[in-house]
This record gives sequence, structure tokens and C-alpha cells, in this order.
Amino acid sequence: MKYRLQSIVFVLTAFLLGCNEFMVVGVISNIAKSYHASLSTVGLLVTFFAITYAVCTPVLTTVTSKYNRFKVLMAMLVIFWIGNTMTALAPNLFWLFVAQIITAAVAGVIISLILVFVSVIAPLEKRSMLVAAVFSGFSTATIIGVPVGTTISMLSSWYISFLVISVLTIIIGAALYWLVPRDSDQVTGSIKSQLRLMGDRRIVLGVVVMIALMAAEYTFYTYIRPIITDVLGYSTAQLNWLLGLIGVMFILGNTAAGIVSSHYGIAKMPQVSAACLILLLVMGLAFHLSWMGIALLCLICFVLGMPGSILQVMFLNVADRDYPEAISLASSLNPICTNVGVSVGSLVASISVNFVPISQVGYIGAIFALIGVVGTMMLVKIK
Repeated sequence: MKYRLQSIVFVLTAFLLGCNEFMVVGVISNIAKSYHASLSTVGLLVTFFAITYAVCTPVLTTVTSKYNRFKVLMAMLVIFWIGNTMTALAPNLFWLFVAQIITAAVAGVIISLILVFVSVIAPLEKRSMLVAAVFSGFSTATIIGVPVGTTISMLSSWYISFLVISVLTIIIGAALYWLVPRDSDQVTGSIKSQLRLMGDRRIVLGVVVMIALMAAEYTFYTYIRPIITDVLGYSTAQLNWLLGLIGVMFILGNTAAGIVSSHYGIAKMPQVSAACLILLLVMGLAFHLSWMGIALLCLICFVLGMPGSILQVMFLNVADRDYPEAISLASSLNPICTNVGVSVGSLVASISVNFVPISQVGYIGAIFALIGVVGTMMLVKIK
């Protein structure tokens, strides 16, 4: 019973973090309007958040690994709450960027610690499915949190959307305080010994692949709202349920990833990467028909929902067997890679939309997907 409750609250924590990070995508137009800023300028919020996340996560995760995990998790949640509340109360765009940077600095540490606790409480045979379930929390944020936040912003203000997240932080934080183990076995080591993990070829290639595929995703997902409304011609009223549908596909992809990882490990990753490449190449053609464009977006989001869970399980397993002192660092690799990929993809997208139509960004993403194909082919050959 306790394991089930722990699993649920871990998923809810990922949902909370996902709402905070992805809410900007759903309300980007509202933010731009309230601060009288351009869409491309506000789009840089995604980039700055991701860069901060990627830089701070490995540093804070490594430095805090010698301290009690439970206490570190609680401290990071308090800082997260402060940053998110500042976001809701930001008087101008400058303070909005500052607030998001504060939040991003600790968000990666929180999810990394959650993944460490997953490896602590879950039997090895259940690890893949629980990791996939945690990542489904991010997708659930897309299907429930982002549309709800978008609706709130249209009915009142986008500020209220972030205040709701602050309230949820208090509730979920209380549940974590009750359910997370106060003490768990920790193999400590110097920063140098932990960084040995990053010299493993499996880890290096896994990192490259994850960054590439996330960059491929965010070349189009950064502007998913204008793609749906401006390119495909759907109304604002239809936007929420279409974002929800896309979120469902991410969840289904995460679920499929848990099954694939349990049975095949990383052996099927080349096929996943190749599917991403093909779908991105035909994206521009599919956008000529509204229904076909949505169908393709759903399919590619299903496929892109898979790599993160599969590779994160590999990271944890490699660390568990060969670098136990670096388990915290291994748990942070997915959020680090994800946000490096997001920053690269969103930055490239922000630049690209000044030169090419939004409908053509799939071709830019295909370049990153090709790197993912090559990387996964090399990865599966390592014994």
C-alpha cells in the first residue's frame, strides 16, 4: 500500500514540475500581450529556463549528494515554491525571467531526487515501469495542467495559473514529507569519482541521443499553439482539447516505453529515432490538411514520449552496477539532457521563425533526429 502511495506522489511531483515548465508554452501569447513584448522574446523564457535547468541540475545534484536526500528534497521544494510564486506576481518581464530562473535552478534537482527514490523503493523488475510512470507525470501536465492553465488565463489571467501551481506545491510537498523515506542507503564519493560516470561510452552516447531528440521535439513544440491555431486553422476553443489529445499521446508513449524497456532495454531505440526522423520530414506536407496535421502531431508526440524513459532506465542501471556513488548524478541525466535539448531546440526555433514559416520547422528538427538515429545505432552496438 505504501509503495503505491509513494508511486502516486512521485508521479504527482513530476506533474507539478511539468505544469510549471510547460505552462509558458500554453500561455505564451497571453504573457507577450500583458508585457507588450514580442512572441519571439517571450519564447526565450523556454530557452532561459532550459539553460538554467541544464547548468544548475548537475552542479547542485553532485554537490548535495553527500547530504540527506530527504532534507535536500524538502529544501528544494521550498525554493521551487518561492520561484513559482514570484512568477505569478512578477510585475514585469525582467522579474518573470528572474523568477523562472530561480525555479529552473532547483526543478532538475527535485526530479533527480525523485528518480533516486524510485531506484530505492522499486524492485529492479518494476523500475522501468515506475520510471515511465514518473515521466508520464510530465505528459499529464500537458494533457491536464497546460490546458487548464490556458483556460484559466483566458478566463482571468495567466498569473492565476501559476498561483494554482503554488497551492499544489504545498499539498504535494506535504505528501512527500509524509511518504518519502527519511533515511536511505547512500554511497558517497568525491565529485571526481562521481564524474567517472560521464566517461562511460554508454552514458555519453545516451546523453547525445537524448539531447538530439529533445531538440528535434522543441523545434516544433515551442510553437505548438500557433501551429494548431494559425497553421492548421483550429479555433482557440478547440486548442485546449487538441493539446489534451497531444498530451494523451505523450502518456501512451511513456507507457509504451516502460514496456519496451522492460523487454528489450535499449535495443529498439534505433527504430524509435528513425520514426522521429521520418515523421519530421513529412510534417510540412501533412500541415496542408488540418486533420492530417493533428494526426501527425499526435503520432510524433507518441514516439517522442518513449526515448526519455528508456534511456533514463539505462542510466540508472549503468550507475547501479558500475558507479554506485554516482546514482544521483545518473538520475539527473534525463532532466539535464531534456533541458539542454529544449534550450537548443527552442533557440533554433526562435531564430528559424524569423526566416522560415512555422509550418516548415519540422525540417529543422529532422537534422537533430538524424543525429539521434546515428547515436542510437552506435549505442546498441556497445556490449
